[in-house]
Amino acid sequence: MRFTSLRLKLKMNNYRKGHFAEKLAAMYLLIKGYWPLAFNYSGGKGTHAGEIDLIVRRGKTIVFVEVKQRTDLVNAAYAIQPSQQERIRRNAEAFLSRCRNAKNCSIRFDAILISYPLSIKHLPNVF
Repeated sequence: MRFTSLRLKLKMNNYRKGHFAEKLAAMYLLIKGYWPLAFNYSGGKGTHAGEIDLIVRRGKTIVFVEVKQRTDLVNAAYAIQPSQQERIRRNAEAFLSRCRNAKNCSIRFDAILISYPLSIKHLPNVF
């Protein structure tokens, strides 16, 4: 019983760290002039598209952002797997099909890497 509760506590801490990292990334991008369109966007049930952490817009560019928080920035960068990239692409297509204002916009896939104590790296056009 103790081991299970410890695992649950660790999961909750990682869950909270992840959401905190997403909020930090949103604030960071807002300061850089990006306007948030969606947080934790899911294309819908049955699409197997997973979730996009942040969708932001700057001018005529819509940016789909994956946020990765790890102990260092190198591990965070390697945490974005090709299968995850494909799920994000499918989810982006679902978002764009529902977004009326996206017709004349270019799109981009970025990553925000976060490590503690606070290091943030924005990687534009990652995949």
